[in-house]
Amino acid sequence: MNKKYCIAIIVVIVVAAIIGTVLGILLTSPSADENEVAIRAFTINHETNTFEMDGKPFRYVAGSFHYFRALPQTWRQKLKTLKAGGLNAVDIYIQWSLHNPEDGVYHWDGIANIQQFVEIAEEEGLYVILRPGPYICAEIDNGGLPYWLARKYPGIKVRTKDENYLFEVGKWYSMLMPIFEKHLYGNGGNIIMVQIENEYGAFGACDEVYKEFLRDETFRYTNDKAILFTTDRPIGDELKCGQVDDVFVTTDFGLSNFTEVQSHFRKLRDIQPTGPLVNTEFYTGWLTHWQEPNARRGAADLAKTLDYMLLLGANVDFYMYFGGTNFGFWAGANDWGIGRYMADITSYDYDAPMDEAGNPTAKYRTFREIIQKYIKVSDESDIPEKQKTMSLRALTLEPINSILSSEGRSTLGSRQTKSSTLLTFEQMRQFSGFILYETELPKFTRDPSNLVITDLRDRALIYVDGEFVGAMSRENYISTLPISANFGSRLSILVENQGRINFQIADDYKGIRDRVRVQSFHNSQQSYTTLTDWIITGYPFDNYADLEALLKSSKEDYRIDASGNALDGPIVFYTEFNIDEDEEIADTYWDTTDWDKGFIFVNGFNLGRYWSVGPQITMYIPKDILKYGKNEIYVVELQKAPLNFKMNFLNGPIFINDEAV
Repeated sequence: MNKKYCIAIIVVIVVAAIIGTVLGILLTSPSADENEVAIRAFTINHETNTFEMDGKPFRYVAGSFHYFRALPQTWRQKLKTLKAGGLNAVDIYIQWSLHNPEDGVYHWDGIANIQQFVEIAEEEGLYVILRPGPYICAEIDNGGLPYWLARKYPGIKVRTKDENYLFEVGKWYSMLMPIFEKHLYGNGGNIIMVQIENEYGAFGACDEVYKEFLRDETFRYTNDKAILFTTDRPIGDELKCGQVDDVFVTTDFGLSNFTEVQSHFRKLRDIQPTGPLVNTEFYTGWLTHWQEPNARRGAADLAKTLDYMLLLGANVDFYMYFGGTNFGFWAGANDWGIGRYMADITSYDYDAPMDEAGNPTAKYRTFREIIQKYIKVSDESDIPEKQKTMSLRALTLEPINSILSSEGRSTLGSRQTKSSTLLTFEQMRQFSGFILYETELPKFTRDPSNLVITDLRDRALIYVDGEFVGAMSRENYISTLPISANFGSRLSILVENQGRINFQIADDYKGIRDRVRVQSFHNSQQSYTTLTDWIITGYPFDNYADLEALLKSSKEDYRIDASGNALDGPIVFYTEFNIDEDEEIADTYWDTTDWDKGFIFVNGFNLGRYWSVGPQITMYIPKDILKYGKNEIYVVELQKAPLNFKMNFLNGPIFINDEAV
């Protein structure tokens, strides 16, 4: 072989070997992105009292957005709006009861697709502050805890070291937390903070075993890839009660003057001398209950508080930034520790910077102007225009049937049982809706005689021989109703669950918790006879197919008097309408002024409860549940309908009796 040729071959082999080695090194070494992931860390600098992101000072201005109060089709647009307001992070509660509605049943799709929400937030350039609870309050039924805990473990002590509660929390976290592993900041994702419990100090238990269990259980899944933190009010010893060893402490408060802001943060410093200052819930508005004025908070004074907190170097998280809607039967209730039950309205507008539909309000621009003084915000052109609305033409509904008719019972009623004693919703394996209790009345010795319900949860419509005779209310302390002897003998009590208490929750079992008695007399001495031998029927309204089946049944078993009152049980109404392809579908609002109390389904989706007492007198109908072609509406009216059965629509919401708080 030619010597030059051999040398050439050797050179080629050597060069090839060198290239192969270099390529091998390049291929096996971390890429630039991988190197970036390897050094990613969100930490606390206790010397500079700041957060650090990858070693550089970082401050967040975040906003609360409850994914379960908005349709998933709208998440991206609403997150874009949130970011354009100057925010760099979004704060999300996780609603356990939504994802785990029954023992062993889990939902992760549609409005429950929390992973998709986190991914959209990342795509839109937002960090995530994760608040998995397991208790979240959030003005949601039972504070987000599943109702079935009380059925499975009667007497369970939630939010404590109760071994049954700890077992269920551990099981729940084993399903939930792995979803977020790849989204933790230290793993290359956008979740920078994870909360332990929620305002635990206000609960007052101060259970160290429980707090440490929850810390350790959360750390199993986060493993220093995100900061763990607590949030408590700067009231009394709540910050101390909620504090957990080795967990970062934050506080929450709303409208405050400069002296009050200093005082609140001083209380935080008493618990945690160093580290960044954080207000995890800076209240932009407030929640509202039925039968009270609509809560409002002015933008100007809130802006002063915001400006001062940011001037002090604090991190601020707005609660709420977008409120949304309590769809279906998810709205909770409060008693504020004063013994008065108050159910939350369907709208969760909260007087927030984004309204119930997701549009920027006056607060939005006011807060944005303050924020841009301290951190970089997006261009003003990124602020979306207000979404279009429409006022649908008036619709006439057709009364189908009473839910208490033979057809109503067979199609809408479920889980019927006989019992010598009263059973709660929990014992009937029913989350919400209504339960019907029926029995025979004894022979009256006086006319009238009082019917007494002990521990009603929450509102009861009373019928005798199928005819409406009155109502009782936990909210209004009405538990007695006089009944005349000539009314009849068959007693029917339809009890509505208006929402479980969400704040400082206790054992808020639903239905009738104690007994029903009738006043009687013997030798002029008053006494009471306890009624027994009950037939109990559940009306959960959780299966849309049941309403469709009722539509196909007989339409004769209902009566409405000359004033529109439903005489023999709540009535189901139906209508359908078309939207032509050349029309633009937009949000709309049903004006409920002429209706009394009930709830509405649109195209199979339960939009929630309405009630003439206000302050909410419109129901928000998102464009995303409407469609071209045929649309269907069912209204379940409990008490009184307009005589013309009309539904009128508006192009905006109406709340009556606004009041600053």
